[in-house]
Amino acid sequence: MTIPASGPLHGVRVVELVGIGPGPFAGMLLADLGADVIRIDRPGGNAMQASQPDKDILARGRPSAAVNLKDSRGIDLVLDLVENADILIEGFRPGVTERLGIGPEACHARNPALVYGRMTGWGQDGPLAHTAGHDINYIAVAGALDPIGRAGGPPQIPLNLVGDFAGGSMYLVTGVLAALTHARTSGEGQVVDAAITDGAAHLLAMPLSMHQTGSWNPARGTNLLDSGAPFYDVYETSDGRWMSVGGLEPQFYSAMELVLEIDDLPDRWDLAAWPALRKVLADTFASKTQAEWTALFDGTDACVAPVVPLGEAAQHPHNLARGTYVEHEGLVQAAPAPRFSHTPATLTTPPAKPGANTAEALAAWGITDIDQLIADGVAVQAD
Repeated sequence: MTIPASGPLHGVRVVELVGIGPGPFAGMLLADLGADVIRIDRPGGNAMQASQPDKDILARGRPSAAVNLKDSRGIDLVLDLVENADILIEGFRPGVTERLGIGPEACHARNPALVYGRMTGWGQDGPLAHTAGHDINYIAVAGALDPIGRAGGPPQIPLNLVGDFAGGSMYLVTGVLAALTHARTSGEGQVVDAAITDGAAHLLAMPLSMHQTGSWNPARGTNLLDSGAPFYDVYETSDGRWMSVGGLEPQFYSAMELVLEIDDLPDRWDLAAWPALRKVLADTFASKTQAEWTALFDGTDACVAPVVPLGEAAQHPHNLARGTYVEHEGLVQAAPAPRFSHTPATLTTPPAKPGANTAEALAAWGITDIDQLIADGVAVQAD
């Protein structure tokens, strides 16, 4: 059953040339916000889609049409879709879509107002532009990986959240929506070059400012927000779980002291006393279970919260109350975010096998010769 899309982007039409990681996340986010997104998959999908594609949350919210881009008629089909699109997003290496015949110039010849969003790790130019890379490499070069980790240890890998999804997908979506505003007022489309290295560097505005004012120590794990401060860290509980402590401001720190019931804590602004303070906090948190500490801190302004395992996050009382996670079509997943007072977003189609919606999706976009395209192998309707 097809659920009608809703949200602030209702009516915006997006062609997504499917890649991996940050590109699909951007497509998911645009669909979550109500855009009419059609996924153009390669027949059979790619290696990342091979295992249980119906559980790939990144593929939710939009139908999949499998198109053979090695066939000139497949290229013509994409250009036909582009004529009716507001935005196209792609995540290939620089120059690939140009070689295929669906680069910006070819697409703008068919639709001058099109916003052409390009998602890469290194960007469209520069000495690394044509080399392979992954999230870890992009944030390493951008300067975002080096500061993350504990004193005396190596840089720690923040999943692929900082690079792929924060520095990549979010900047691509911001860019194409900003360019869409321009296109709708001027009739002029443009290319959005969203590089993960650029986005990750942009995210460093605060620590870079601190670094240049002398308030950031280049030594990893020795600063206020990088686990250097004992009052901004995580502590193990007696049951092997963890509590997060973020008592930066004095009033929040004082609230924590009241709950911990520790007399004569070392001066928290005496850096020489930080090891002693850390030991006191570690010993104290190790004296009770996570559930016990959670109950004690509940309702306080101490900025202390349990570290909730990924598989349990949907059941945390706050997430339950807000509906932060939902179960949709048998999958537990985050609800669309952010939230809108007048144009609420809803989850629509579940993830599907690449090409599962080819005929239906192409018809919805005005393509008429679908049976012949499928018969000729230009488009593929998956079983």
